[in-house]
Amino acid sequence: MQTILLIAAAALYLVCALLPARQGASITAVTGLAWLVHGVALWCDVLAPGTLRIGFATMLSSALWVSVCAYWVENLNLSLDGLRRLVMPSAALAVALQALFPGVLVTLEGKSGMFGWHIAIAVMAYSSLTIAAFHAVLMALQESRLHTRSDGGGFLAGALDQLPALLTMEKLLFRLIGFGFVLLSLTVLSGIVFSEQLFGQALKWDHKSVFTLLSWLLFAALLAGRRFRGWRGKTALSFTLAGFATLLLAYVGSRFVFEVVLHRGMA
Repeated sequence: MQTILLIAAAALYLVCALLPARQGASITAVTGLAWLVHGVALWCDVLAPGTLRIGFATMLSSALWVSVCAYWVENLNLSLDGLRRLVMPSAALAVALQALFPGVLVTLEGKSGMFGWHIAIAVMAYSSLTIAAFHAVLMALQESRLHTRSDGGGFLAGALDQLPALLTMEKLLFRLIGFGFVLLSLTVLSGIVFSEQLFGQALKWDHKSVFTLLSWLLFAALLAGRRFRGWRGKTALSFTLAGFATLLLAYVGSRFVFEVVLHRGMA
């Protein structure tokens, strides 16, 4: 059942990505349907009674599920059709990966009630900063389009031309980063304070901890630079993508190596 739902969600995301921008009502409807099917698949697959499924594909799929919701909400206020061209194919890919690499089931018996909250906040942090990374890529493409503008350009160029002004896009980017940073801070804090309750051991300085803290520092530096030095443009985009790439390595990348390359379970 879960596999059928995942295939249906991936197909709907691809349909949504290919719909012409003028079909706004259809895009909204298909996005909502794809998001609901994806959510049901996640619920059935990840939250089995008494267990929690963890894996690189599951985390990626969950992050894209929240990211699609963020796109849908923001698109009601601003025309972000270019973002759809990036988010929807990525969501379809994440759903397909979840079907191929299901991860491992972790029993919740004997674990602190904080464990579920820690995972939920972490997923929300990943998701917010994932959509911020998509947004940063879109802004880079938009800026490049302004400097090399031509009459042609095709599918993506038309979507880029419909985006709000770069200053508006930049305000939205920092709103996303600020929200994601708060959630990431809560993730780091809960991991430090409740490490023994969550994982049955004191905080370890492993690759996940190091990369997560490095990502936190990059986003903290970006927000401080924005506040006190007025950072914007390419500097802001570079910090955003560097922080996201580091966060990706903290969990999704390391899980990919263990599950797919080394064929191991929990790490």
